[in-house]
Amino acid sequence: MYTKYYGLTKKPFALTPDPSVVFMSETHQEGLAILKYGILSKKCFLVLTADVGAGKTTLLHALVSSLEQDIHLCILNNPILRRDEFFSYIAQKLGLTWDGNKALFLVEFDKLLKECHRKNERVLLIFDEAHVFPVDLLEEIRLLSNLEEQGQDILSIFLVGQPELNERMSDDRLLPLRQRIGIRFHLSRFSLPETRQYILFRLRHAGARHLNIFSNDAIAEVHRVSQGTPRLINIICDHALLSGFAENKPMINAKLIVESVDELHFPGEEKAVPVVSRQARTASMHLLGMCGGGAVVLLLVLVVMEVLPDTRDISLLGKVLPESLLQYLHFLK
Repeated sequence: MYTKYYGLTKKPFALTPDPSVVFMSETHQEGLAILKYGILSKKCFLVLTADVGAGKTTLLHALVSSLEQDIHLCILNNPILRRDEFFSYIAQKLGLTWDGNKALFLVEFDKLLKECHRKNERVLLIFDEAHVFPVDLLEEIRLLSNLEEQGQDILSIFLVGQPELNERMSDDRLLPLRQRIGIRFHLSRFSLPETRQYILFRLRHAGARHLNIFSNDAIAEVHRVSQGTPRLINIICDHALLSGFAENKPMINAKLIVESVDELHFPGEEKAVPVVSRQARTASMHLLGMCGGGAVVLLLVLVVMEVLPDTRDISLLGKVLPESLLQYLHFLK
């Protein structure tokens, strides 16, 4: 709609990641180097965290596209799985047989590691959205590394998720897993100069004839509102271009950014765009710690009420949980 008006060949701020158009900020370059080092240095466990929309999925795509052919890869980005489904998924991705028997799976997995050691190949398991993984599955992941014999250094396991993953990992039951983590890295949001570079990069790859479509004050406002989160930068800039086209404005200024953000504001949201501040995350973690075991017990009661058909209609969780998670709880019954 607005592409021709601004001299573009395509929409520059599409939300769907394009593997051929990847902007690597300084922190993204460092993150990619860390991931590659995690494989080359034969570190068994690596933890990568990033805020929502900061580009961890894009970073993983960049890593996968750079992998050598001698790496057996399994990426799991849906943590809402039962234990049997978890092992079934890994088996399918690695070409192993699965008949519902965990013991036989472990035998097959052990054979794979030995075969990879003989051929000088490696196995890479990447678990995205790991902050949602239940403790028992995280423990199963750790136990997979027990199959690797000392000196083989075949298996690498990457746990990728939001910063809440660090809180999840503090569970006493996961102490053995924490002790095995060789590398930790947090993917930062864009700085103001990086936000400017990112916007110009996306415009350039969309065929822009000139790059002054967004004024400097507009870019500064985009950064202020988005806090340097790539996904939000895309949303704001795309809407601003649409509004600029509708208002016949060849250059996007700060005033138009403010108007676009107001139009994107969800009713009831305190912030104009859904971004989590570091202060809010710290406060929520502190509150969780203050609640202690009582909150855990209450949550378990609510979960049970959602699972049981007789009490499902009065459960409070049905009003706040996403439909996919509710269906999973209903399936448990």
